[in-house]
Amino acid sequence: MSILNVGLLQIKPGNSQEENLKIGIAACRKAKEQGAHIALFPEMWSSGYQISENIKELKEEAVPSHGEFVMEFASLAKELDMAIGITYLEQFEPLPRDTITVFDSHGKRVLDYSKVHTCDFGEERRLTAGNDFYAANLDTAAGPVKIGAMICYDREFPESARILMLKGAEIILVPNACPMEINRLAQLRARAYENMTGIATCNYPGSQPDCNGHSSAFDGVAYVPDETDSRDTCILEAGEEEGIYIARFDMDMLREYRRSEVHGNAYRHPGKYHILIEEKIQEPFIRDDYRK
Repeated sequence: MSILNVGLLQIKPGNSQEENLKIGIAACRKAKEQGAHIALFPEMWSSGYQISENIKELKEEAVPSHGEFVMEFASLAKELDMAIGITYLEQFEPLPRDTITVFDSHGKRVLDYSKVHTCDFGEERRLTAGNDFYAANLDTAAGPVKIGAMICYDREFPESARILMLKGAEIILVPNACPMEINRLAQLRARAYENMTGIATCNYPGSQPDCNGHSSAFDGVAYVPDETDSRDTCILEAGEEEGIYIARFDMDMLREYRRSEVHGNAYRHPGKYHILIEEKIQEPFIRDDYRK
């Protein structure tokens, strides 16, 4: 493998799950035409990131992980010979989850991940949080790659990407649904840099409420031979407009960089990090709405 193309589907949802299925299938077909090896949706595509205040309605809007909506993309991935990361409001008890499922280019399910860091200070307190982060081997038309996933607010916790790096992820897929301003983009840049991983983030366009596009990709390669200065690790940043944006990751360059540079797991001292797994929270960080 040399170049891995990740298609970021910065598209506006419709008014129903049925519309979103139709729009999503069409977007995947366009991504394939543009050369994508992986197509990635923005966060919770099945509902267009709508989280009902009414719990009964919220549960009715959720879809089963192995139901028709999700499995349509398994069939499509096999048909197109293109991996697909489909996002959805997942049926789960006691409350639904914010989930991504990734199918490889043969239509095989290789990864299910539910958002660990739900935004419990807002409407996501009506969701069940995930329990762990996962990495998986993904077959693509360009060759195999080890992927992981985190979702939106997960980005703001360095532990999310660090765990994925420790589990071997080379590329982290990040569905998103919020305004991607300079500081959030800086967080993604930092996660890529400190872990020597590629990070591809797909957001809704500016026409979607509380979103502004700016889907992005960082390849994490800060230094290359024969260049005295560090390079810009941002390989793509979209504008606010709806569209399909192709992030081109040079996997040969990334893999060589990971074998030789100083970040990631090369020089860590985990035996000295005991405080990181303590659950005690002290002022000024105590919040009444915090959920474990």
